[in-house]
Amino acid sequence: MFNELFPQRNRFYTYQSFIKAIKELGQVKIKVTRRAVSVYQIIRTDKATGKDSVVRQDVDWNEAWAKAKPDSSFEVDFGKFCTEKDAITNKKELAAFFANIAHETRGGTDDTFTDGLMYIHEKNTSLPYVAENDEYPPVPGKKYYGRGPVQLSYNGNYGYAGDCILGDDKILLNNPDLIETDPVLAFKTAIYFWMTPQTHKPSAHNVMVGVWQPKASDKAKRRAPGFGMTINIINGEVECNKGENNYSMKDRMKFYQYFLGKLGVQDSANCSCGKMQPYLYGVNE
Repeated sequence: MFNELFPQRNRFYTYQSFIKAIKELGQVKIKVTRRAVSVYQIIRTDKATGKDSVVRQDVDWNEAWAKAKPDSSFEVDFGKFCTEKDAITNKKELAAFFANIAHETRGGTDDTFTDGLMYIHEKNTSLPYVAENDEYPPVPGKKYYGRGPVQLSYNGNYGYAGDCILGDDKILLNNPDLIETDPVLAFKTAIYFWMTPQTHKPSAHNVMVGVWQPKASDKAKRRAPGFGMTINIINGEVECNKGENNYSMKDRMKFYQYFLGKLGVQDSANCSCGKMQPYLYGVNE
């Protein structure tokens, strides 16, 4: 069925690699704690052995000014990917995941829904996608353009993913090309991104399984649970709050309905983000 859903896929993206990524990353759990505004600690747990490892602890972690403010934390169990709820909810989540990775990697004809997972990296590889980041600085000469099913980009995301997936941020910062040569790792980056909340955004997983519920401030910005919110998380600044005719948003929505049909479920609630306000980078909402 995977091959039927992605008939034009690059041979790099195999079903076996997808399942292996799910199983291996499913043995990992992380706890992310933030002090003050931007001081982080990440504890990575190997569920098979029960061993905890501190894979990130920022230099100011033990400073008095950082300790003076209450911590906020969240946990991510990667084993809950498309398995946390009942069968119908899990299928909706899988359809939403497939819709977004299909849109990110498609290269064929509109509205055929056969062209997902065609690209291993983005077409234009001339841009470095480098941003200033104290914890995850770019390695000279390396480029962090979009790679893998979710087109992971920028050095900060490569470093964070390396900490969570591999327990070592240096692996992907030093070797970003691993994502386009190791198909299991490529799928792991997509699952990691799907499951992990960002600084001011919930995870797409928590949205699709109903764990995330909008606060009053979210409701005022017309953010609501549903597929549309996953678009807002992934690329809201470009695709959301731009009406119902944004090409990319509509493409994701159509893929979602296509995959829902293939999986034998239905969903029509809050699939659009046409009226949702996107998250503004660096603004605490």
